[in-house]
Amino acid sequence: MTQQERLDFLIRWLLAESAEYGEITVPDAQADRRQLLRALMNVRPPRPASDEFLCVQDEYLQELLAERGAVRIADLAPVEPDICLWKGDITTLAADAIVNAANSQLLGCFAPCHGCIDNAIHTYAGVQLRLECARIMAAQKNEEPAGRAKITRAYNLPCRHVLHTVGPIVHGSVTPQNRAELAGCYRSCLELAAANGLKSVAFCCISTGEFHFPNQAAAEIAAETVRTWQREHHNTVRVIFNVFKETDYDIYRNILGAH
Repeated sequence: MTQQERLDFLIRWLLAESAEYGEITVPDAQADRRQLLRALMNVRPPRPASDEFLCVQDEYLQELLAERGAVRIADLAPVEPDICLWKGDITTLAADAIVNAANSQLLGCFAPCHGCIDNAIHTYAGVQLRLECARIMAAQKNEEPAGRAKITRAYNLPCRHVLHTVGPIVHGSVTPQNRAELAGCYRSCLELAAANGLKSVAFCCISTGEFHFPNQAAAEIAAETVRTWQREHHNTVRVIFNVFKETDYDIYRNILGAH
């Protein structure tokens, strides 16, 4: 099956799965078809899929990863002992784990093709990630509080695991509780990584997007928390601060003394 045939199969399967999609017209352009597939995967609730669908989906996403390219952690130069700074797409990092800035439902972003990291991670991991998250939340029986973390497999991402953490939502000025919860996100992820024998973790800029934590203050808390944890645990986990925007890259470069 070619990549185009996989794309067409997945779209047809998802459209046929729900009667409400009967009015949707499949576009002709490949870029538009890819966007439609992403949207359909984004809105799909956490329910089982057939083995045939999962097989084709996995082949499609692995081919897509080959097109996008994976980045090895060994190729990143440290700016401090066991700390790296890298600007790029976190879904291409082949770390032991990447960190997802999740919401309290922990099921991923349901907004079609939304630009948040939660959406991107679930898109490129595949529908299995939402299913695993749903099992975790069903067992937990309540929403995920800020400052904690959960670990899942990464499925079709180049990393091995995803660490899901819920950052604080800032309303107006940053409070001491906001700061404590954000620091808790970084500690919880590092502790979970160490407990599972992981050697590298890539952090996104937790809470700085939709959750409105000021970028400078968030980066200072992130760096201080990671440095303290590494001193206390003798650098057992290599940390990559992953940024996507140039403004965040400049902030972290100044904090970490990178050149």
